[in-house]
Amino acid sequence: MLYDCRSLADRDRGIAAAIEAVKNGELVVLPTDTVYGIGADAFTAYAVKALLDAKGRGRQMPPPVLVGSRHTLDGLVFMLPKAARELADAFWPGALTIVVEHAPSLQWDLGDTGGTVAVRMPLHPVALEVLRETGPMAVSSANKTGQPAAVTAEEARDQLGYAVRVYLEAGACPDPVPSTIVDLTGDVPKILRDGAIPIEKLREVVPDIVGADQEA
Repeated sequence: MLYDCRSLADRDRGIAAAIEAVKNGELVVLPTDTVYGIGADAFTAYAVKALLDAKGRGRQMPPPVLVGSRHTLDGLVFMLPKAARELADAFWPGALTIVVEHAPSLQWDLGDTGGTVAVRMPLHPVALEVLRETGPMAVSSANKTGQPAAVTAEEARDQLGYAVRVYLEAGACPDPVPSTIVDLTGDVPKILRDGAIPIEKLREVVPDIVGADQEA
């Protein structure tokens, strides 16, 4: 079912349907500030597997986790590095994904993570409204692996079809550049993927960060 969130009535119905679907272990497509994402409850293993299956992706490529609040991050990690907190304070909500070691006690199975998780708080009102009710969601770009990332829910539906229960349409993404990914699990913060936030901006907050093509 596709809901047009540009209409107030449809938006309310769509967000309610998406929240219910996620809580039932089903998949949803929602807008973010980068591209549209396909999401599932991060703590429902079969839902995460369904997400990977829908994309045609294996466990070796675990999905990132989106959160609806900065405070949620504290509950997901064993110990949050100072640089991670500073980057989240500076760039969340926004197009920054940080990779941190997740708390070993977490009852989730995102795939072969090696004990780490990539976390982001998106700057999109629809996504945030859903996430604040569902809690952390495993979210990957809403497309089949190898196909272009969807910049509307309609495009996502063309690729993912009936694998997804609810599609939330909010129009074309204004700036479909992927998030910048920073690895904070080592001694020196390192960019894993260049994206919407340039290294110059990141260095204003964490001066010792190194680029994707540099050695720490």
